[in-house]
Amino acid sequence: MFQSLPPPSRRLILICASIILPFAIEVFLHWRRFDIPRPGHDLDPPFYAGCQDPAALAAASNETDRPNAVLVMLARNSDIDDARHTVASVEDKFNRWFNYPYVFLNDQPWDPEFVRVLNQTARGNARFDVISHDDWTYPPSVDKEEARQSILEQGQRGIHYGGLESYHHMCRFFSGKFYTHEALQPFKWYWRLEPGVDFSCSITYDPFAEMARRGKVYGWTISLWEEPNTCPTLFRHVSDWKESQMIPTTPDSLWTAMIQASWLPYPFRRWMRWSPLHDQYGDVWSLCHYWSNFEIADLDFFRSRQYQGLFEYLDAKGGFYKERWGDAAVHSLAVGMLARTDQVHHFSDFAYRHGSFQQCPANALGEQLEGSIALGDGLYSQEKDGGVGCRCTCDSSKTINFPGYCTNKLKQPTRPDRPWLTWFL
Repeated sequence: MFQSLPPPSRRLILICASIILPFAIEVFLHWRRFDIPRPGHDLDPPFYAGCQDPAALAAASNETDRPNAVLVMLARNSDIDDARHTVASVEDKFNRWFNYPYVFLNDQPWDPEFVRVLNQTARGNARFDVISHDDWTYPPSVDKEEARQSILEQGQRGIHYGGLESYHHMCRFFSGKFYTHEALQPFKWYWRLEPGVDFSCSITYDPFAEMARRGKVYGWTISLWEEPNTCPTLFRHVSDWKESQMIPTTPDSLWTAMIQASWLPYPFRRWMRWSPLHDQYGDVWSLCHYWSNFEIADLDFFRSRQYQGLFEYLDAKGGFYKERWGDAAVHSLAVGMLARTDQVHHFSDFAYRHGSFQQCPANALGEQLEGSIALGDGLYSQEKDGGVGCRCTCDSSKTINFPGYCTNKLKQPTRPDRPWLTWFL
């Protein structure tokens, strides 16, 4: 058919092909740079599958081996019932064996009734502290009236929690000031709790000890997409800071896994850098992030000069108020940028429910320690081949989560058997 065309038409096709083909190849190679394949096997398995003997583990550890860790909850006095529910769940499924202390934080003075009820519920020592006004307010670089007007407009536009001033303060606090709070200074590790959540698998090993032993800095359960209207300029500011600090990006990094590559060819995609949604190379953030209402992490990672420098940079931009930058998005981009893939752990064996979202693993087949005195004879859901849970009571067939793109992308990406791609990049 091509041969039947007149010579001018053939020449035009050849000219067009010679122009388009190099661009197409370049776009393909650029896209492949961010195409993180799912490995053939799990590179980030649970620390243990099934039940361990918690009494034996607790007895084997001594005070010198025990991680310096704390369970932390930000709550209001009106959250008393939900806070008690969460702590009762954590105590039943974990802390009755390991006896870690709690820190409860509030931006208002504590009601004595809240303190009484939570002290009765928590087996570990509990401290009830108040966040200082300086840590729960607008930064000096932000015009308060302009910020309040922006918050009002966000509420009118229907941005999720965008119209709540206290929510903006909370996001800013958890993004930076939380890590330098006086009540957390004695500790190296924290487990963040929220009022009104459920843990429905027994956690029969010490996750703090395993994180420390295996060189992890950040642990998560659920990942999902951020709402784009809450943080339209956040990724650009973070990526600009990354460039200014000359932080390298490797092909198998979590940062690479978080990027959605542009389909425009070079140099045209560089024109997209004028959009606040894109980085200076024209690419965008996929919006996949770790849901930070559950975190087990190394405080020193977030206290580091690099992370605190990033927070101060973002704080000066005012986006916690001009937009509604969430701490989950800030934490996730920072972890993707500053942590190695093998330093991040998915607690796939934890059953965690927050609101309508839930992670519920199946119970490990034949690994439930029947007859264990420590675990007792309570009922639990069916065991399944390939399950990793310990005496989970939730229904694993009704997991309400995003098990696909986001979780696969953020769960220790790798790029096996592609040396040719590395050569091009």
